[in-house]
Amino acid sequence: MLDTVAVENYRSLRRLVVPLRGCNVVTGPNGTGKSSLYRALRLLADSARNGSVNALAREGGLSSTMWAGQGEKGPVSLKLGFAGEDFGYAVDFGLPIDGNTAFNLDPEIKSEAVWAGPALRPSALLAQRGGPTVLLRDAEGDWRPAATTLRPFDSMLSELADPQAAPELLALRERVRSWRFYDHVRTDSAAPARQPQIGTRTMVLSHDGADLAAALQTVAEVGDSRALTEAVENAFPGSRVEIRSSDGRFEVTLRQPGMLRALTAAELSDGTLRYLLWAAALLTPRPAELTVLNEPEASLHPDLLPALAALIARSSERSQVVVVTHAAALVEALRGEQRDVNTIELTKEMGQTAIVGQGLLDEPSWHWPARG
Repeated sequence: MLDTVAVENYRSLRRLVVPLRGCNVVTGPNGTGKSSLYRALRLLADSARNGSVNALAREGGLSSTMWAGQGEKGPVSLKLGFAGEDFGYAVDFGLPIDGNTAFNLDPEIKSEAVWAGPALRPSALLAQRGGPTVLLRDAEGDWRPAATTLRPFDSMLSELADPQAAPELLALRERVRSWRFYDHVRTDSAAPARQPQIGTRTMVLSHDGADLAAALQTVAEVGDSRALTEAVENAFPGSRVEIRSSDGRFEVTLRQPGMLRALTAAELSDGTLRYLLWAAALLTPRPAELTVLNEPEASLHPDLLPALAALIARSSERSQVVVVTHAAALVEALRGEQRDVNTIELTKEMGQTAIVGQGLLDEPSWHWPARG
């Protein structure tokens, strides 16, 4: 489980060190940095797949994503990191060195570090990178250079995660790759979730929800079928989900009291379909180490928010959850369902995102690795 996420110089996140618990809610007015924090988490996940440089380039490069406030000195630096009880990781992006290339928007990875435990200390370092060179600490505590030098757009998490040479990097990489993000899953009339799809056992709902029917059937057969029944009952009293199968194609239907037939996915309202998507994602038989939901309340009727909060609370018993939301009603419903909800309320002061009520002494301990 993550205890801390840290971001420096990303959009309005001049310096933000966020404490995390099992169930976390990020909230605050529009423009306070909620989406930036969500994107920062995605960038960290991308680093384990060698995708963070591409993701930053798609946002326009460092010039478009860097903190734009006054008082900046020294080299351009965008930093991202996280830590838990067992491992920590940090990466530092900078401007590319001038050269004969058309990829001028690609930032470069200037440094990376992996350490044991919740805080970066020299004695806890397991791997450190400066430019193309990576040093690995062996079982005797001695440093040795990695056999491979890295290109400026490659992360050591993706390139050096070897079970023999760097087992800690491999373990950390696989954990980060297990993180799941759900962001505005489609529910429009042409949404994949509304169409019959070839059905196979689906332990994890896809990012676009195309395999919703198969995911719900998998929950019913090999997951917590009782929780699925309760989730549907809480949201739509007297209703039940039925998965229609024809020639290997699965389709979601919802049988409701007073209706002569079950409604197909094509007939469901956006809010009803979205709720079923959240049920499939959160009741997965294969929970992730971290699940991040961005504005899950979108399209939902306010009456559905207590049922959604119950779903999220149940999921947080098996997976660390971060919910980014505008809805105060969802925050209150979560507090009613889960006593240990960590509410992270963001505000903006002089263009800089801050956590409401967090003073310097309240901020988790965090240190960035130096550039090599």
